[in-house]
Amino acid sequence: MKQTTLGELKVSVLGLGCMGMSQAYGEADRAESERVLHRALDIGVTFLDTANAYGNGRNETLLGEVLAARRDEFVLATKFGIVRHADGTRGVDGHPDRVATYCDESLRRLRTDVIDLYYLHRRDPAVPIEDTVGAMAELVRAGKVRYLGLSEISATTLRRAHAVHPITALQSEYSLWTRDPESGVLATCRELGVGFVPFSPLGRAMLTGALTDPALLGADDLRATMPRFAAANFAANRALVDRFMAFAQDRGCTAAQLCLAWLLAKGDGIAPIPGTKRVSFLEEDMAAAAMTLDPADVVALDMLFAPENIAGDRYPPALMASIDRD
Repeated sequence: MKQTTLGELKVSVLGLGCMGMSQAYGEADRAESERVLHRALDIGVTFLDTANAYGNGRNETLLGEVLAARRDEFVLATKFGIVRHADGTRGVDGHPDRVATYCDESLRRLRTDVIDLYYLHRRDPAVPIEDTVGAMAELVRAGKVRYLGLSEISATTLRRAHAVHPITALQSEYSLWTRDPESGVLATCRELGVGFVPFSPLGRAMLTGALTDPALLGADDLRATMPRFAAANFAANRALVDRFMAFAQDRGCTAAQLCLAWLLAKGDGIAPIPGTKRVSFLEEDMAAAAMTLDPADVVALDMLFAPENIAGDRYPPALMASIDRD
């Protein structure tokens, strides 16, 4: 598979997001998840993404158990900063006194002695970003972490963090129907030499056409809480997807492949991390690495999914409020 660079870190142009193997989109089959992880490495994926919050550590444990013997074949990215309280509610924690502890716990679960790319999962509004990144930089100096990243932060926060220690990658949601990074963050990444890692590049599978009725989403499916999947918004969004699927068919590819090719056409230093729990979907997604879109098609898709055409926010109000924005 073709490679790109995030700052100075070389990765495959498409990575694998592993969250769904442990939470958010219904139950996963352990054996199939293992097959997905091994197949990803076999076909040239060198960039795997997890977090300590995914499945309350179970996702990191999965990667550690399955891939310990192949650790030298991939760039390992994980995150800290999202915490689950005893009552089930979610919070954030970027306190510098606890950063090293979170890292050590992840290292143990991942069965490795170094994390290649360590992200702050969400900015803690109670802690200056300089303090959190300063503590993360100590992990680099200690040899426990190679490169630092941030997730879902604003251009202003990125500049402040980068002044403390070089930031290698910024991870945020970015897809045809979530274009927020185009309002300053992408430009700042390019200015500073920071790579960009889009998560949910397939619109949480909505853009693939796989979801036809939001009533089919289970109680343990994160999408059931998201406004774009609510009955009041779903029909309008599905109409856009139907047009998109026809567009993909005319070009001889799947909707998922077209989503990823569109992102890769947005410039160098971008490495989307589609997630899947099935080998067949993995192979379909990764074939997009070999595609090249006509510039006219990129513009047409930009217009089809213009932000004003999308019905509903990407998160409910409480989660939207947790995102760091200028």
